[in-house]
Amino acid sequence: MLNVGMARNHADVFVEENYRISCHLLSRFYFLVLIFVHRIKTPRFMHALHAVPAYVTISFVATTLLAIWLFFRATNHAKSTLIVLFSWSILQSLIALSGLYLDTSAIPPRILLSLLPVFILIALLFNTKKGKEFINSLSLEKLTLLHIIRVPVEIVLYWLFLSKAIPELMTFTGRNFDILAGITAPITYYFVFVKKTMNHKILLAWNIICLLLLINIIVHAILASPVPFQQFAFEQPNIAILYFPYNLLPSVVVPLVLFSHLVAIRRLLK
Repeated sequence: MLNVGMARNHADVFVEENYRISCHLLSRFYFLVLIFVHRIKTPRFMHALHAVPAYVTISFVATTLLAIWLFFRATNHAKSTLIVLFSWSILQSLIALSGLYLDTSAIPPRILLSLLPVFILIALLFNTKKGKEFINSLSLEKLTLLHIIRVPVEIVLYWLFLSKAIPELMTFTGRNFDILAGITAPITYYFVFVKKTMNHKILLAWNIICLLLLINIIVHAILASPVPFQQFAFEQPNIAILYFPYNLLPSVVVPLVLFSHLVAIRRLLK
């Protein structure tokens, strides 16, 4: 029995060590890709975003990593979730760096490759037994705090507008009011979960309102993109999402925010 216990301990240590090394390597690779793309001057990668300062890109990458970390905390540190999120982020980064998303005349639009798999996964999570177990295991407190990332995201979007990479309607000076969700997230968290002076009905209402704010910018961002069905911002379309690392906004950051709202609403309605 002692040998069996020791074997199990060694196995646990081995798994833990391999997990730690894997996460370290994934993080290192991600930042190497970031450095690589900033050094490349060929038109294939950077010709449309040459005016975007390096601090904007670095800020956005940091925000993306923060979103992943906050969601990881909401899963009670589920290591498999962290590995999936890092792997998906790296895959999407490589696809964007290949220039695949730059062909905006393709039908259906290639940018859908960054959206459809995520939405299919979300649908599966809400409609399968294992998915529902995962949803029920998430921390509502930490999911609420995750929405603070919407503040730096909105600041980055404004910088991208100044660099002529997205239209003004996608910023808080245009038709995007999503920054209000980020500003009110810590306030909502404090009064609902810390002070407990607000009940869960208020949390439900907050999630629904902020979900509508998110849907508003998603619709405008899609219809302002240079795709065959573009409806807005023809003079300055939403081109940033076609390039690394900003393609991670629709493929990683937005799905995490959307999923957090849907999980909270489902749990609060039960």
